Amino acid sequence: MRDYHVGMIVPSSNLTMETELPRMLRSREEVIPDERFVFHSSRMRMKHVTPEELKAMNAQTERASQELADARPDVVASACLVAIMAQGLDYHCTAEADIADALHSEGVDVPVVSSAGALLRALEALGAKRVAMVTPYMKPLTKLVADYIEGAGIEVVDTLSLEVSDNLEVARLDPADLREHWRKVDTSRADALVLSACVQMPSLASIQPVEDEAGLPVLSAATATVFTVLTELGLRPEVPGAGRLLSGEVTMAPAPRPAPRSERSVAGTRDLPEGLPAMAE
Repeated sequence: MRDYHVGMIVPSSNLTMETELPRMLRSREEVIPDERFVFHSSRMRMKHVTPEELKAMNAQTERASQELADARPDVVASACLVAIMAQGLDYHCTAEADIADALHSEGVDVPVVSSAGALLRALEALGAKRVAMVTPYMKPLTKLVADYIEGAGIEVVDTLSLEVSDNLEVARLDPADLREHWRKVDTSRADALVLSACVQMPSLASIQPVEDEAGLPVLSAATATVFTVLTELGLRPEVPGAGRLLSGEVTMAPAPRPAPRSERSVAGTRDLPEGLPAMAE
């Protein structure tokens, strides 16, 4: 049996990342029993996505990454999708490189995955050029996410914002409700449906049922993260009952590792637009 150690960087108010990812990988262990996944988390303090809290949280990236380095993980996954996407186009590349730098400073050279980058990579692997999307966000934040996805060359044909403003309340949403929510989204032109563009909004229980009914690939920020983690570990991206993305039939190549800080120019960040409401990641 081979153990794979998965490091996770999560906002302190996230209740879902450490639930859905292990649940998927435990399910995988049932069909591939010679692989076992062990999880290690480091938390960055954040209750709401406001400019002030995001700035304070981002300042904790190095500390959180170095804590994970002590566990010598095989891969590190970071979960705060909208906080990354709100920083501007392609910021997930900068965020992933910053984490890799912090790990490297502790002698750890492993793949780094962000939920934001994973969602884009998963859509590309599916060949999706047009997507529909459900989010828990207030509408201004949903637009930020849609703009980020469109900046990567994927058209967002329709969105549904559930407009839940408290991060902990997002984690308490019933995933079964998504089996009705998706019907409010126009998927007629979509190649795929993002059922939860947020790692805090539970969705795993509805991914396969909605995909079966909708007749197109259905994914979430969480399933995209697992897909990318497995790919970066060199493993077949297969999880039973988690949609076509994790059927084992969809594959992609691992991403190139970012160059060390001294060999690249670090892109600047921008502040969140003024007046955005607090919201879940």
